[in-house]
Amino acid sequence: MPQSGQRPPLQDLEWEVLPPEDRHRRKSVEPIFKWVALIMDRLIRIPGVKRRLGLNPILDLVPGFGDIAAALVSVSVLVYGIRRGIPKVLLGRMALNVLINEVVGIVPIVGSVFAFWFTANTRNYDLLREHLDTPRRSTTGDKIFVGAVLGLVVVVILAGIIGTFLILQAIAELISG
Repeated sequence: MPQSGQRPPLQDLEWEVLPPEDRHRRKSVEPIFKWVALIMDRLIRIPGVKRRLGLNPILDLVPGFGDIAAALVSVSVLVYGIRRGIPKVLLGRMALNVLINEVVGIVPIVGSVFAFWFTANTRNYDLLREHLDTPRRSTTGDKIFVGAVLGLVVVVILAGIIGTFLILQAIAELISG
């Protein structure tokens, strides 16, 4: 055993690519999800209304680019959750919330109203809080499943980008004659 102030010998160290999950590490994702839910879904109190307005519906007003920005924030939080070992069923439900929000968000105005009502990030935060007491390590199958779901979310985001550029190109051609 090393004396005080000395490093332990290398043979005493355990090397793991992904350390085992514990309740503390899983709970450490809660503040990130809570912060994103607050900023994206409940940032501004609307006087006379019981609902709050976040950046998500505001960003959705910017055709194409706003949807993409909001989706990227949501997906980045999910990736953080993957790295922290959140179970695949939970991540799948969260990714589905993001996917629904993104698909409906593609429609101008309707997407903003839907994002205001649906609050995907708040739903994801609530799902996380419900499942924090269920300790379980991620398996390879979990990671493959979540990767596939996130891949689908990325495909929808890319489709939104391509669709936006095609619409802008068509508008430019109509204007130029």
